Amino acid sequence: MVTMAQRIEALRTEAGLSRASAAQALGFPKNAFEKFETGRQTPTKEQQEKMAGFFGVSIFYLRGESSDRTRQEDWMSGALPAEEEDGPVYRPAPSPKKPKAEPAPQGSTMLDALFAGKAAREQFKSMVLEVLRSPEGQAVIAQAVWKELSKHK
Repeated sequence: MVTMAQRIEALRTEAGLSRASAAQALGFPKNAFEKFETGRQTPTKEQQEKMAGFFGVSIFYLRGESSDRTRQEDWMSGALPAEEEDGPVYRPAPSPKKPKAEPAPQGSTMLDALFAGKAAREQFKSMVLEVLRSPEGQAVIAQAVWKELSKHK
């Protein structure tokens, strides 16, 4: 697995920047990149977000958690292919309001107990989003969208 330090160094080198010029461009202290790249200091969340935006990669790629550089807002806002842009746009009908579900009785399922905690729900959400950001996840989403669009022609 690639470390964040290795990824930062690779992105900076790929951009053709020295450590000092990269730090200056991002408004970081001049020795910040040396510390980040040697692993002596971990960038703050804000610094990570700033670097990801500057280099045009996802925060997950910067951290070494993914090999997909794609940023969520890039693939989610992608346009349809040119031949489909002028076609009809499918907009699903609003679903009817559902009555509020009653709380599950105690001792229901193991998953209910697992997702009762906020931390577990957040972790699961994070994992699902990471899968959806992957090229395979994007392909599955695109396939499902095209299938739905073809039904409504």
